[in-house]
Amino acid sequence: MSDVIILGAGIVGVATGIHLLRRGRSVTLVDKNAPGRETSFGNAGIIQREGVRPHAFPRDLQTLLQVGLHLSTSARYEPLALPKLAPPLLRYWWESSPEHYRRVVAQYAPLIGRSILTHADLIAAAGPEAEKLISRDGWYLAFRSPDRLEADIGKARADREQFGIGFEVLDWPALKALEPHLIGGLSGAIHWTDPWTVSDPGALVGAYFKLFETLGGTFVHGAAAGLSPEADGWSTLVNGTRLTARQAVIALGPWAPDILEPLGYRLPLFVKRGYHMHYRPAEGVELKHVLLDPEVGYAMAPMAAGIRITTGAEFAMRDARPTPIQLAKAEKAARELFPLGERVDPQPWKGARPCTPDMMPIIGKAPRHQGLYAGIGHAHHGFTLGPATGELLAQAMTGEETAIDIRPFRMERFLGG
Repeated sequence: MSDVIILGAGIVGVATGIHLLRRGRSVTLVDKNAPGRETSFGNAGIIQREGVRPHAFPRDLQTLLQVGLHLSTSARYEPLALPKLAPPLLRYWWESSPEHYRRVVAQYAPLIGRSILTHADLIAAAGPEAEKLISRDGWYLAFRSPDRLEADIGKARADREQFGIGFEVLDWPALKALEPHLIGGLSGAIHWTDPWTVSDPGALVGAYFKLFETLGGTFVHGAAAGLSPEADGWSTLVNGTRLTARQAVIALGPWAPDILEPLGYRLPLFVKRGYHMHYRPAEGVELKHVLLDPEVGYAMAPMAAGIRITTGAEFAMRDARPTPIQLAKAEKAARELFPLGERVDPQPWKGARPCTPDMMPIIGKAPRHQGLYAGIGHAHHGFTLGPATGELLAQAMTGEETAIDIRPFRMERFLGG
C-alpha cells in the first residue's frame, strides 16, 4: 500500500507527486499515457505570471455574433454539443458578469502569483534538462489595430497598479526590430515581461517526471478502472492489478468526471478543445519570441519541433471527432504576419482544456469522502498552474498551512456545500 495514489500524470499530477514525496509520502502515479502527453503537451508554452484575468465568456454583441455565426477564429462551437453544454455555459456567462468577474480575479490572482515561484523550484530541482527549455524574457501580445492596442494598454496599466504585473509597449518599428522577419500588418505590441516561456512543454513535464522518479515515486502505466473507497483508504484496478493507498488524488483534467461521477460528484465541468500544428519557417527566417494575435485568436510560438500555431477555444464534447477548422483560419492569418513554411506534423494535435463555469480550478479535498483530493479544472492555465496546484494539494494533504488560501477553489462551491 502507498500513502497516495495519483490518477493522472499531467503536470498537475506529476507536481503533486513531487511535493508529496518531498514530505515523506510514498506515491504511486497512474496514467494510461506517458507523463505529460495529453493536455500538458499542447499549449503555447507560456508560464503566464501575467494571467491574473481568466478567460471570461464574451458579453459584447459583436463577439457573440461572430462566434454564433462561426466567423470567429478565437472560439467556435459544435451545434450538436450545445444541449449538453448549455447548463455550464449559461453559468459561465453568468459568472462573467462584471460584478462576479471582479471577485473571480481577486481570488484568482494569488494563485497565478505562485506560478513562476513554483515552476522555478521544480526547474532548479530537475536540473539542466529542464533549465535548457526555459526563456525568461516574456512574451508579446501583438495588435493589428491601434484602437485595440490602446485599449489593452489601459488594461495592462490597471493590472500593473493592482497586481504588480510588468509590461512594456512597443510600436511597430520597435517590434520589427525585435522580430525582423515579421511581414507587417501590426500596430505594435504589449510585452509581458514577467512570464517565462518553454520551448517544449511536454519535455518540461518529462523532466519533472524524472525528478518524481528520482525522489522515489512509482509510475504505473495503464488506465485506472475507477476508484473505490476502502476501510483504510482507496483502491483502483490497473491492468488487472489492484493498487491501494491511504489517500487519492484525481488529477485527470478532462477525464476527471469518469472517476468523480461514480463517486457521486456531478460537477458542471466542460471542455474547451484546442489544436496545434508545427511549421518550418521559410528559409533563412527565424521567430524569436511567442506572439499572440488577439484580434484573430491564435498564438505563434517558437518550439523545438518548429513554429507552433495554437488555436483558441472549441466548445465541443470531449471525445467528438476532430474539427480543426480554427487551425486553418489561424494558419491563414499567421501567414499574413510571418513567412511560415510547410507543416511539420502529419495531423493537427488535439487536446481538451478542463474548465469550470467560474473560471477557477478545483483544488482541495472532496467533501463527501475521507482522503480524496482533486486538482482539476484549470482551463487555459493548466501548464502555468500545475506546480502551484501540486504544492497546495500536498500542503493540504499533510496538514500544513497552504501557501495561499485555497477556500475559493473548494469543490463545495459546485455542490451546494
